Amino acid sequence: QVQLVESGGGLAQAGGSLRLSCVASGSFVSINDMAWYREAPGKQRELVASITSGGTPKYADSMKGRGTISRDNAKNTVYLQMNSLKPEDTAVYYCNGLIRTQWGQFPKFYWGQGTQVTVSS
Repeated sequence: QVQLVESGGGLAQAGGSLRLSCVASGSFVSINDMAWYREAPGKQRELVASITSGGTPKYADSMKGRGTISRDNAKNTVYLQMNSLKPEDTAVYYCNGLIRTQWGQFPKFYWGQGTQVTVSS
């Protein structure tokens, strides 16, 4: 069984920073791409940033220049550093990982339970 657990959300003021973390645990043999998504009230879940197993990042336009995604493969952890926060960044942030549980099987997507980020103006 695979679990992704996020932490680091909370309340921040506009212009501030937050660092989200997501740790993968359980029984698996490899973690491929990892990503952060967010879902604001009344909106669809959207991709914020992703990173390959080799460390190549990609960002949504809304996060370019303000966010940094990174990972520590030894700790099975992915991070999202968000700076210059805006009220429109308010959302539940979800961690997503493409994880292989057994050699010879296709990897599957797993989701964390989400962490709330609220940015006040």
